[in-house]
Order: sequence, then structure tokens, then C-alpha cells
Amino acid sequence: MDEYISAVKTCLNKYADFTGRAARPEFWWFVLFWVVVLAITGMVSRYLYGIAALALFIPMLAAGARRLHDTGKSGWFQLLSFIPFFGTLFLIYLMAQPGNTAANQYGEPPSGTPAAAMDIAPGQQ
Repeated sequence: MDEYISAVKTCLNKYADFTGRAARPEFWWFVLFWVVVLAITGMVSRYLYGIAALALFIPMLAAGARRLHDTGKSGWFQLLSFIPFFGTLFLIYLMAQPGNTAANQYGEPPSGTPAAAMDIAPGQQ
């Protein structure tokens, strides 16, 4: 539960920060938060859903860009989601890949959280 709260806080604190890197667990915990918030607000009212969707749009894009940076890809790869079906599937595939364990052009690997250690694929240590 602490990892979930930490990931959500990190993504909200980096509201419009498209630089740096985000570990897999940080991104996917934030996606879960995003889905739950939008589902709950959607059940309550369209107005609340619209406010929540607008409020979380930029942090979701920023977290996605940082996640792609962790795999060595540009954040602009998020534009693949405009390609119906296959673009979105390929983007999910990219987001699910393990991050680079070494520094890349986007910075040092995410550190300071146990989540970063989970991003190392077996045999890469």
C-alpha cells in the first residue's frame, strides 16, 4: 500500500514534469489510480468526471513520457495511441518493458524507492 501511495504522490508532485525517468511500478500504480478516480467520478456525475479527466490528463501524459524515457524511448511515442487498436497495444507493450538499469540520454535510473529494484529483469543484476 505504501508503494501505491508513494507512486501516486510522485506522479502528482511531478504534475507537468516530462523530464527524467519513471520505474514500471510507479507508472502502473498511477494508471490504476487514474482508472479508479475516473470510474468513481464517472459513476457520480459527468461534470465530476470531466473535471477529474482534465485534472489528471497532464500528469498522465508526463508519467507516460517518463516511463518511456526509462526504456530509452522518446515521450513522443505516446502519439502511437492515435493509431486505432494496434498503436495502443504497441504503446502498452512499450510501457510494460523493463527499464534500462544504466543511465541513458534521459538521466539516471529511478532510485530511492524499492519500486526501482523491481524493474530489473531476472538475470540482469
